[in-house]
Amino acid sequence: MSLEMTLLVWSAVLVGAYVLVQSTFYRLDYGLMHGAGPRDGEREPNVFSGRSERALRNLLETYAVFVALAIAVELIGRSDGFTQWGSQLWFWARWLYLPAYLSGVPFLRSVIWIVSAIGLILMFFGVAW
Repeated sequence: MSLEMTLLVWSAVLVGAYVLVQSTFYRLDYGLMHGAGPRDGEREPNVFSGRSERALRNLLETYAVFVALAIAVELIGRSDGFTQWGSQLWFWARWLYLPAYLSGVPFLRSVIWIVSAIGLILMFFGVAW
């Protein structure tokens, strides 16, 4: 199995971690009963509930691209330096993104997001050329 496919498999743990953090902050903010109901008339979330929700959404916006590129690498047998570095950049940057977003340190999450985007670009170049 290629490195890209290995990271794709482990990315399920990454998504699970984001969902776990988001749902934990949501339950702490709104309460267990509210979360178990239809969630009608929600108020504005607190800081961490809002940040964890936005971080999860951001991950899911790029996740499909990572999945497509990792599968393309495997199907066409084009695992090389570009795709391997790219997949690692995306994967590890996304692990760093969640705590960076939750911390609220200015520009930190943006820099980490850019690194993850560079990873996807490298993967694309490895697949396309």
